Amino acid sequence: MFKRRMTALQLAATAVVASVGLSAAPTTADAQFWGGSSSVYGQTTVSFPRRYSRGQIVVSFSDRRLYLITSRGRAISYPIAVPRPQSRWSGVLRVSQKRVNPSWTPTPRMRRENPKLPAFVPGGSKYNPMGTRALYLGSTLYRIHGTDAPWTIGKNVSKGCVRMHNSHVEDLYRRVGVGTRVTATWRRFGARTVASSDFGGSTSGGGGTSVENGTADWARKIHGR
Repeated sequence: MFKRRMTALQLAATAVVASVGLSAAPTTADAQFWGGSSSVYGQTTVSFPRRYSRGQIVVSFSDRRLYLITSRGRAISYPIAVPRPQSRWSGVLRVSQKRVNPSWTPTPRMRRENPKLPAFVPGGSKYNPMGTRALYLGSTLYRIHGTDAPWTIGKNVSKGCVRMHNSHVEDLYRRVGVGTRVTATWRRFGARTVASSDFGGSTSGGGGTSVENGTADWARKIHGR
């Protein structure tokens, strides 16, 4: 009976994942694509090229990971959503602002592409695509921020911003300050995992994700997926 009960629970969990659009656990091939054993949910500690100094952020769009250098040869690795092909960019910027529960105003171009977008979403709203924290990069429109659509992490979906699970961006927010150097690149690092931990990025952060609050359908309409 116990085995049958566990099977039923597993089937129910699978149905929930399918209904909200979250990815299932990555396969071995997926792990290799990600440059290690890390999934789109897990935060890991990895080995990293020693030329990068402690406190720097390196965003690898090809690895689909954000790396925070914690010491020479070591970094914390977070899964991210990356820019879509037409929004690709690279370069070196610095964190110019940090905000808790940032508001969001889509650009005119975004609203032309998706007329369903609201003109403004206040900070702290469960519908806010910026999530619970944001790091602003230089004087550009690019941000490292959370999300109300955790199922998009690991995908090519953004207009140029670096999108993270809310729990992960909150952790990053606590660790870095204004002036932090951010290198965005399409280089692959294939960093080797040293240790791992899971902040439950798919279900946590601030006032809760859109999945927790039953707003997944609304968010999908806004994000177009």
